[in-house]
Amino acid sequence: MSDTLVIIPTYNEKENIEAIIRAVFKEEKIFDILVVDDTSPDGTSIIVEKLIVAFPNRLFIEKRTGKSGLGTAYIHGFKWALARKYEYIVEMDADFSHNPKDLIRLYNACALEGGDVSVGSRYVNNQVNVVNWDMKRLLLSYFASKYVRIITRIPVFDTTAGFVCWKRNVLETINLDKIKFIGYAFQIEMKFKAWKHKFSIKEVSVVFTDRDLGTSKMSGNIISEALFGVIKMKLKGLPK
Repeated sequence: MSDTLVIIPTYNEKENIEAIIRAVFKEEKIFDILVVDDTSPDGTSIIVEKLIVAFPNRLFIEKRTGKSGLGTAYIHGFKWALARKYEYIVEMDADFSHNPKDLIRLYNACALEGGDVSVGSRYVNNQVNVVNWDMKRLLLSYFASKYVRIITRIPVFDTTAGFVCWKRNVLETINLDKIKFIGYAFQIEMKFKAWKHKFSIKEVSVVFTDRDLGTSKMSGNIISEALFGVIKMKLKGLPK
């Protein structure tokens, strides 16, 4: 058993899931993987279950009923990881937008460099490291992160980033049952709460590459939740 669990939420990722699992397992450091699948109709979970035979005690799957949102998938994975005593828990997409080779850098930022949370950041010091996004999507993401930084005062450049490593004590401290948001705002809320608890957040510069295979899960509702949710989060405050 590794000290680090990589959580990969999936919905219709049959084109990517085997390749991303094998890529993570090729890394020099040993990582375990938990796939949290929302009953993908394309058979994603079947592929994972076949791979479990090849990677026993390193690859796991949790199958949920219905499509309940990214945030709830990660919370499910967080609780699973905490129950099994993992020291570091990583959020990662299935579509190779997050490079498996950067996993060790996120891990080191927490395990060796004093971070409680490490964020794979596309926008460190306002530098943009994104490949294959159209200009509209890039500007939306970039200015959304700046907007969140201005509204909340959180000292993080890429507040919507979904490539994140958490020390277990951070997730134990945050009340996961009181997380309000399920889309992009989930990523903002988790970082905001970690910061409010005075945990150290380190940003690691990464290159984000848009998916080649499969379909993006971004929607107007997710974007709206992020933009308007931040104002509510700031004005009303959120339970810790």
